[in-house]
Amino acid sequence: MAKKTQATAVSPKDMTIEEKLRALYDLQLVDSRIDRIRTIRGELPLEVQDLEDEIVGMETRAEKMKEELASIDAEIAARKNSIKDSQTLIKKYEQQQANVRNNREFDSLSKEIEYQNLEIQLAEKRIKENKVKIEMVKKNIEEMGKKLSERKEDLKHKKDELGDIIAETEKEEKQLQAKSAEFETYIEERYLSAYKRIRANSFNRLAVVTIERDSCGGCYNKIPPQRQIDIAQRKKILVCEHCGRVLVDEIMATEESDKVAKLIK
Repeated sequence: MAKKTQATAVSPKDMTIEEKLRALYDLQLVDSRIDRIRTIRGELPLEVQDLEDEIVGMETRAEKMKEELASIDAEIAARKNSIKDSQTLIKKYEQQQANVRNNREFDSLSKEIEYQNLEIQLAEKRIKENKVKIEMVKKNIEEMGKKLSERKEDLKHKKDELGDIIAETEKEEKQLQAKSAEFETYIEERYLSAYKRIRANSFNRLAVVTIERDSCGGCYNKIPPQRQIDIAQRKKILVCEHCGRVLVDEIMATEESDKVAKLIK
């Protein structure tokens, strides 16, 4: 805060316009620092969540592949049993052929034997096809296992990184939040409400900005020369006609930036 504000318990309503502008800009500087910390920290949890979701999806697919493998094994076993049944029937029909009474019965049994041989051939073909499927599924499971290991290792690194960042920034964020709350006490309620509303509606969370290259530092629209002069005189709290952000001159911004940087070291 401005020295006059900190040194004396001046009510926000009794502060000069310049002091109010400084107070608002100080608050913006601190809140922007908090925003940066949260942005840096905020991207990692999303990356961690994405990795966790990907791992769950991969584990689900791996489980389905194992179920598919079990299903193929069961089908192979069923085909083998079918072959045994067909072989048993063939022996039965061959024995019956030895005791037939006419050619019609013999031919009928021959057709049954031929049919069972075709069933055996079909079953053997399906078994071969399923064995090829098993090899493919096993290969996919192996590849999925490798990818899962890689993703889990990535997740471990991301969680460690996130833990380090949280540990590094948590203390700083708490200090900044305390300073932000302190700075808020120096600002009139109507200005504070407007400040919070503008921040909430701004994509860059800026409610108080400087003039940069004759333009608003928030929306980058041009500021007329006379309005720039009025802003530099600090006799009124002036806002950008395009975005509604509070405007401060560059000299004040530099002074407050240097001061706040020392306060929050």
